[in-house]
Amino acid sequence: MKKYVTLALFSLMSLSFLAQDTFSIIAVDPLTGEVGSAGASCVAGAPVNWDTWITDIIPGKGGVNSQAYICIPNSNLANAINRMELGDSPQQIIDWLVLNDACNSQNFDPEYRQYGIVDLDESNNPRAAGWTGSSADDYKEDRQGPNYSIQGNILLNVGVIDNMEANFNNTSGTLADKLMAALQGAKVPGADSRCLADGTSSRAAYMVVYKPDDNPGEPYLRLVVSTQSNGVEPIDVLQDLYDNFLTVSENPLANKVFLFPNPASDFLELRLDDSITQGTYAISDTSGKQLVLESINSNTMRIDVPTLSRGLYFVTITTVAGTITFKFVKK
Repeated sequence: MKKYVTLALFSLMSLSFLAQDTFSIIAVDPLTGEVGSAGASCVAGAPVNWDTWITDIIPGKGGVNSQAYICIPNSNLANAINRMELGDSPQQIIDWLVLNDACNSQNFDPEYRQYGIVDLDESNNPRAAGWTGSSADDYKEDRQGPNYSIQGNILLNVGVIDNMEANFNNTSGTLADKLMAALQGAKVPGADSRCLADGTSSRAAYMVVYKPDDNPGEPYLRLVVSTQSNGVEPIDVLQDLYDNFLTVSENPLANKVFLFPNPASDFLELRLDDSITQGTYAISDTSGKQLVLESINSNTMRIDVPTLSRGLYFVTITTVAGTITFKFVKK
């Protein structure tokens, strides 16, 4: 059974306005056919779907990151994906976008845009291209490798790009592992220079990875950290969500026990496979203190959490079939 995971923090309706986004990476894995994107920004009001502002992916083919001065919805991003579907290479797509800018931010001037595009050609060879307009905010750069494009604007310095690239190239494992490592490379105060005073790299982060047989819009991995309070490092929050994703994926109960939503405001819903008829659930805080211990008496249960303070918690479900622990954020 294919498992789709969407983990996000904070909710806000998507509006049609202009925004700037900072550092990101988009990459393909020619061995697995996976395509993935990850990024972060010191942007206020980023909602649970803010990743869709700057990235889109065609499963098994390639993807586009479109950032700096953008429109929301991102018309240039949509056009880039259309050109990819028509068969254009990454460089051809960028050439077309520069001549056919479709965003009224900065009067349809492509010099305010930044793109990173990757794909797999008909022979399954990776290709990458980038564009950084001369009017995007400094420090700015896009940098390509054989199967990736890293791009950033409003950066502290070139070290942000250097560290992202080094971590991506020096990390073994899955494409998701490498993307997460790339973001960790940018986890320095002021990586997005607007967040320097807060002591964090950024305020929001995301990671999305598609397997080649995933449906468009339904990645097997999608983790979104929307705008955090001042002083909260979103890349650390994203790492926690990714670690939890890996733990759940490897557990034999992974496809039998589900807990959502995450983050939660007032309640969690616990759903168990029909084969699980009894057990317990416990909620503990990050110090290990157990706050709740209750019996499982139904395959669908509502767990009320309105009295919990904001922060990270653990829910451990113990059944005759085994034990599984979830992390969730109380907002």
